[in-house]
Amino acid sequence: MNAAIVFARKEAREILRTWRIWVLPCIVLFLALSGPLLARYTPEIIGAVAGNQLGHLTLPTPTYVDAYAQWIKNLGQIVVIALIIIYGGIVSAETNSGTATLVLTKPVSRSAFVVVKAMVQTVFLCALVALGTLVTWGTTAVVFGTAPASGLWRASLVWLVLAVFLLAVMVFFSVLIPAPAGASGAGLGVFLLLTIAALWPPLAKYSPAGLAGQAADLATNSHHDWLPWPLVSALALCVLLVAAATLIFRRREL
Repeated sequence: MNAAIVFARKEAREILRTWRIWVLPCIVLFLALSGPLLARYTPEIIGAVAGNQLGHLTLPTPTYVDAYAQWIKNLGQIVVIALIIIYGGIVSAETNSGTATLVLTKPVSRSAFVVVKAMVQTVFLCALVALGTLVTWGTTAVVFGTAPASGLWRASLVWLVLAVFLLAVMVFFSVLIPAPAGASGAGLGVFLLLTIAALWPPLAKYSPAGLAGQAADLATNSHHDWLPWPLVSALALCVLLVAAATLIFRRREL
């Protein structure tokens, strides 16, 4: 247990001292700041640039709901792709460089090596999404003059479950596929399959494929039927994926 705690501290320091502390947080904070502004001024920009071509079409007056929807949309597209690419080498990068072999000579088991990595990065994602949501909330309040909290925070929480699920997917692929690029490609394939699966109502209702749509509905206050099963199935699959990753890693030759 002490060795696992020491390894967790090492992982946390690695986040703070390497490029990871800049790339994903900068993307999230930029989107959190720009999303409400984009939602507020897009109709005016379109009217000024292409008003004549659109026949002086009048666009609806934007509200805080548009800012919330923009935030969830950005999370579900830009941040998801960045997350999958960044975590393509979450395990394989250290096994390929030999760092894992050095760490495992200490009293850290192979199972702890994988589980601690997943847990530390999950905490990092939780803190990052909370910070981004807080910035979106504040910026929306400044830009629109009102920003009810409930829908935004619930939508972000649902999306966070999707992000943690994709992190577990990347932990699994990073153990299974030695090349980070290959693991990222497989992760993008899973994300594409989730997007397609969401079009079929039974899968959207009972599997992680429904999380993105549920988050979008919550952000726009249009979700009238709360569906717990996508959350439950995603969290259960997280446990199974990390468990499978540990089993594969324990049998893998370093």
